[in-house]
Amino acid sequence: MKTAIITGVTGQDGAYLSKFLLGKNYKVIGLVRSYNDSKYKKLEHLNIKDQINFEKVDLLDIVSIQNVIKKYDPDEIYNLAAQSSVGLSFQQPIGTINFNTMSVLYILEAIKNTDEKIKFYQASSSEMYGKVEELPITEKTPMHPLSPYAISKASAHWITTNYRESYDLFAVNGILFNHESYLRTENFFIKKLIQNAVDIKKGNKETLHLGNLKAKRDFGYSPDYVRAMWLMLQEEEPEDFIICSGKSYSLKEIVKYVFKSLDININKLKIDKELFRPVDIPDIYGDNAKAKEKLGWEYEKDFLEVLDILIEKELKNNIK
Repeated sequence: MKTAIITGVTGQDGAYLSKFLLGKNYKVIGLVRSYNDSKYKKLEHLNIKDQINFEKVDLLDIVSIQNVIKKYDPDEIYNLAAQSSVGLSFQQPIGTINFNTMSVLYILEAIKNTDEKIKFYQASSSEMYGKVEELPITEKTPMHPLSPYAISKASAHWITTNYRESYDLFAVNGILFNHESYLRTENFFIKKLIQNAVDIKKGNKETLHLGNLKAKRDFGYSPDYVRAMWLMLQEEEPEDFIICSGKSYSLKEIVKYVFKSLDININKLKIDKELFRPVDIPDIYGDNAKAKEKLGWEYEKDFLEVLDILIEKELKNNIK
């Protein structure tokens, strides 16, 4: 039986990755900041909380990380922990950049100090590319990050690359474009949109306030994307991969689709200039050819199909 350590285990991707690995007969160790019961709702929703071993670890404390590695002797470590809100990163740039970069550095240094055979996955982001001159984005596209969050992810990306090249560690970057699910928190656009639209449909809310809807994004489905994370660590040699759908939708298109699906008048939508970001990416989508060819990863979902899934689940449930 293989053992995997997952940071950010209580988040959307951590929950789905845990479920996937448990299905592969892994022993899953989930690292958490605290044992606060309210943080485990996503794992409880997937009925897997009781199958995971939890350890309270400070990712800014290398001794704490080394101790948990020595205790469990993992085959793989998946680093999904981060301050992951682009909008919040403009309000908290120091905290975002500090945690998102230093935690990766400490984990990699801990692996180097304890067991260099451990395979390491770093959750990179399409936000790193920011201002690009040519689409689609590939693994070779130059980075021009446009937010503190993007800067932190780009820094962590290159730290991971440096440890792979300098110390011969099996360390990879999974460059995931936007990927959604019912387990997203409401500070992400798609969850906020659908959750509030359902509230309007049920008569619990009058209007929905959103920011810039001209931006276009490449969206996918989280349960399908976590499989690609695992596939990267099953390769013989470490490489970075873009994981995406290969198509972008404007946020305005998505809002209209959700409102139409729920039979809501578009007049319920209010554009709020206060919600605009200081800098935003006008359009971004990626090329997943390398992941499909080398990893055998398959993804054919159109995002409108994903929206149908999310709307149906939001109508039936309510998870904060």
